[in-house]
Amino acid sequence: MAPTSAAVTGQLRQLVYYHLDNISYDNALFFAERLAAHDPRSSESAYLLAFSHFRLGDYRSAYEVSKAAGYRGVHLGCAYIFAQTCLALERYKDGITALEKSRGLWTNKFSFGRHNGSTRSPNPDAASVACLLARLYRAYDDKKKAILCFEESLKINPFMWDAFTALSDMGVNVRASNIFKLNESLLGGLDSELPNGILSEQKDNGPVNPLEPLHKKSSLRPTVYEAADPFDTQRQMSGNDVLSANNLLSASTTENDFMSKINAARSRMAASVVPTADGMDTPPSMHSDHPPAARTGFHPEPAQGAPRKTRNAQAVEPNLLEAPPKMSYRLGSRRNQRVQEKGQDEPLAEPIPSMLRASASAVAGIERKRTVSGHPVQPRHQSEEPGAPPRRSTRINMFKGTNTKANSGAATVGPGATRELKKARPPISRIMRPNSAAGASVGRAVSGNRKPVEDHGMDVDHAEAPRVKEPPPQPPIPKAVEPDTIKVEESLKYLLDLLKKFASGYLSLSQYQCHDALAIFGSLPRAHQDTPWVLSHVGRSYYEQAAYAEAEKYYRRLRILAPTRLEDMEVYSTILWFLKRETDLSFLAHELIDSSWHSPQAWCALGNAWSLARDHEQALRCFKRATQLNPKFAYAFTLQGHEHVSNEEYDKALTAYRQAISADRRHYNAYYGIGRVYEKLGNYDKAYTHFHSASVINPTNAVLICCIGNVLEKQRQTVQALQYFTKATELAPNAAQTRYKKARALLALNQLDAAQKELEILKNLAPDEATVHFLLGKLYKTLDDKSSAVRHFTIALNLDPKASQQIKEAIESLEDDDSYEDSMMQ
Repeated sequence: MAPTSAAVTGQLRQLVYYHLDNISYDNALFFAERLAAHDPRSSESAYLLAFSHFRLGDYRSAYEVSKAAGYRGVHLGCAYIFAQTCLALERYKDGITALEKSRGLWTNKFSFGRHNGSTRSPNPDAASVACLLARLYRAYDDKKKAILCFEESLKINPFMWDAFTALSDMGVNVRASNIFKLNESLLGGLDSELPNGILSEQKDNGPVNPLEPLHKKSSLRPTVYEAADPFDTQRQMSGNDVLSANNLLSASTTENDFMSKINAARSRMAASVVPTADGMDTPPSMHSDHPPAARTGFHPEPAQGAPRKTRNAQAVEPNLLEAPPKMSYRLGSRRNQRVQEKGQDEPLAEPIPSMLRASASAVAGIERKRTVSGHPVQPRHQSEEPGAPPRRSTRINMFKGTNTKANSGAATVGPGATRELKKARPPISRIMRPNSAAGASVGRAVSGNRKPVEDHGMDVDHAEAPRVKEPPPQPPIPKAVEPDTIKVEESLKYLLDLLKKFASGYLSLSQYQCHDALAIFGSLPRAHQDTPWVLSHVGRSYYEQAAYAEAEKYYRRLRILAPTRLEDMEVYSTILWFLKRETDLSFLAHELIDSSWHSPQAWCALGNAWSLARDHEQALRCFKRATQLNPKFAYAFTLQGHEHVSNEEYDKALTAYRQAISADRRHYNAYYGIGRVYEKLGNYDKAYTHFHSASVINPTNAVLICCIGNVLEKQRQTVQALQYFTKATELAPNAAQTRYKKARALLALNQLDAAQKELEILKNLAPDEATVHFLLGKLYKTLDDKSSAVRHFTIALNLDPKASQQIKEAIESLEDDDSYEDSMMQ
């Protein structure tokens, strides 16, 4: 028989997912094409085909395949893949349109907690789609909508780390403490799915037991019984506990219906016979002398031992008990058939055996009955009404009456079948009663092939105790364990607290609060401090503070720990450029080029190596290659601009800096570069504008503050310039160049005492700087301390012989005017 089309479609879809999960993307693409050919009208087929193309990096093919259903927003998977390809192909508007049209398919969808080693959610949820939509809006230069979508993504799922980093990179002032905490969405995900994939495992292993429904949040916290075996709670509970735990029977309707079925079965089997344990038939044993117990008197006894085996049981003596004729094979077969049919028709057949395992006694006064296995039967209460329905203990006996091979599995089929087979027995003679010695002998003979022994007044149960197989030890009740949901909540809180530290550090670094970032990264656990991500950001923090030696230490450790890492290697090469480590920089560049020829970071490192060797043309070629590999790599454009400035190609430098700003609006280095170009061109107003724009982005950079002061000083605004110089020295107390400019401004404003203090600090910071001693000579000349002035002028002359002409003129003319301008300080 030919398979159905739906079956073939299902198998092809399973093959595609199989190869995708096993990272066999070529195979996945092959079978995805077969699926699309077999079921071309299905959007699911188009989604899997586009997904396979996307995993292989073929964005254009994925775009074309997913466009039909994705652009119209009729299938969430197609729309998501289509938007991903639009982001890669820079067709941002199409991707935005597709996700906005499909908003009804992903709004309020949340799949957190449904991803583990065996299960996953095939389609993205609202947090993932909102984050992708925000990235499209950001690339489309719609900052407002991008921020709103990133915030929406984080509100749904605070573990969307890229959404937080994107907001930080955009300069949005977010509060990490309000983001990384448990919210309603996460708690709702815990309510809908059991932790650790329990629900998914149940689905994989089979349907969930309908008698153990999954409740809301309170049911996710299992009891001590569920902790030991969550799928077999009935075996660890008593009968009453089972009734209350699983809600199998109610106190009114359900139990009455159940008892009515029992009575109907008994009435139909009034003339039947039941085989005994030794293979003989016995007449009914229910007589009028013992009225049935009330239904409300169900008191289970402690669990008895396991039923005795009766294969070797011998027949009872004829003078003690008349043996009725044995049951025929045909009768047993018919009964077995009725057992199976009854077990299938009985709706409550499954829970009854576990509920009615305890045995009960049914003999009044000294008369006692025994079950087939030899257990005593408790007496019935004489005070109960004769017409009352049988009690539950009677139902217990019905499960232990058959022994033939044809009916060996009847007890496991269902309670209805056993109730049809079990019949009442006649009163047992006094000689068979437990109080008599003969009865004790018979009881021992039934339980094994042994000779009778004398009775010493012991009860049958006590006399047989040494020979009865010991009951299996009850499993110890496990100690109360912590519910799974509480563990999950605690782990989520721990992770969110950890993410809060990472986020706070990243946010501080993105706002260039480097001191705060270093303190936060230093408070992380030691295991996380030695990870590449943290080492890179700590080194970046020192780099932004111009502490190049400290930054180099962390990047060196990073290279040892992760030699294949490429991210931030352009920063490391710039650090080596500032430190004039030509050999180390050349080694780094060639290592990166050899390992990753197509990475822009490697070409930036090589360009810095050529720049340090003063080969600006080769450096420019390397930086242009980096921008070809990644047109959005802003730092490579900035390095191009720096090389053009070194070649005095100011127009080309301005073009490169503007391209860097176009790639990244918050790239303050490009604003700084434009300011430098305009300062060299004498356009101080534009220079001030760009320097100020850069300082708004990075308000803690002392170099930018100092550049603003330089421009104001050249515009003869010395008082405003002094304010910026003072702020720069506060941000970088050990920066000699900044203190020098502050001291010069103080001298220009005739604040000699403050200038002298600054110059004394500067002399300790840079004792071998000729300009510092030259400025000290100027100061002492103003103070009419000619001997000190001559001494510092002489030191400056010895340190910088090239400036001998200016220094000699200063020494010869101690009556120089109060203009403290000279060629050395321009």
